[in-house]
Amino acid sequence: MKSLEELVRKNIWSLKPYSSARDEYSGHQAHTFLDANENPHHTGVNRYPDPLQRDLKARIAKVKGVPAASIFLGNGSDEAIDLMYRVFCEPRVDNVVAIDPTYGMYGVCADINNVEYRTVKLDSSYNFKAKELLAATDSNTKVIFLCSPNNPTGNDLDMAEIISTIDSFQGIVVVDEAYIDFAGRESLLRKLDKYPNLIVLQTFSKAFGAAALRLGMAFASPEIIATMNKVKYPYNVNELTQERAMQILENVDVVKNQVKYILQQRSIMMEEFGKIDIVETVYPSAANFFLAKIKDTADATAVYNYLVGKGVIVRNRTKITLCKNSLRITVGLENENQELINCLKAYKA
Repeated sequence: MKSLEELVRKNIWSLKPYSSARDEYSGHQAHTFLDANENPHHTGVNRYPDPLQRDLKARIAKVKGVPAASIFLGNGSDEAIDLMYRVFCEPRVDNVVAIDPTYGMYGVCADINNVEYRTVKLDSSYNFKAKELLAATDSNTKVIFLCSPNNPTGNDLDMAEIISTIDSFQGIVVVDEAYIDFAGRESLLRKLDKYPNLIVLQTFSKAFGAAALRLGMAFASPEIIATMNKVKYPYNVNELTQERAMQILENVDVVKNQVKYILQQRSIMMEEFGKIDIVETVYPSAANFFLAKIKDTADATAVYNYLVGKGVIVRNRTKITLCKNSLRITVGLENENQELINCLKAYKA
């Protein structure tokens, strides 16, 4: 890869970050805080949180098997995605490349940051070839985004093609593993030492059952993480989120059992969907959702509106590239899943 100095925007590389009050002392056990202009009355939330979330990162490091220095925590994965642009991409000069279809925030963040967003369409099996992805890059391409398992298609991308992309590209490759816990394969976290240009995204929103916390994780070399920390807002993860995440990580077995339940329900749902008259195709899934194509005689939008009328909400993806006439179904609790199936069986085109 190119050196990190070559990849990072010049103003970011030379940036002197804001130094918060809680950044400026270390190595001592403090008990009296008169440095940050806080209200001294103890309400439980009167103090600023640790700006670098040290205790939480130490706990995540044990669970994920990654050094704490290689962990960035943000306000959802969306903060980390936005930072990819703010750190690496010069507006109106640089560009990024992504597969299509994929998670929509990559493109939204590109528009917000005024960075060209280039897409390479997936094939009919919702996969890609590294050579086609790389052919879309040029000397100003700073980042490639890959989501695996992919959203909204649900499938795991070909790992050999992912590795080939990381091996061949001179810039940053971001692999979004938001749904990795449902995939039944090893995470790319084990490859961080081998690939200094790799950034892996994960989240507390899916398997950890904590979407309301808005806590995303980025894993990369300590040098990349340090650069991201320079740019983030000082107290980007609040104290309540940090405390609740610590509690969740004390009960990882609960998370594993919930994932097991979701995978069982996924298998049942996908099998049942294959028996529904209006369903044409149920696509393979490595996530906690799956994509189902509705027959042309039924029309996915009409089916979606029918379900809304029944109080059952799925995601209409018919306007997304390669997803015409398709609905994305999140796996719920058994009674919720059965309610959806019953509604679809009763649907009259």
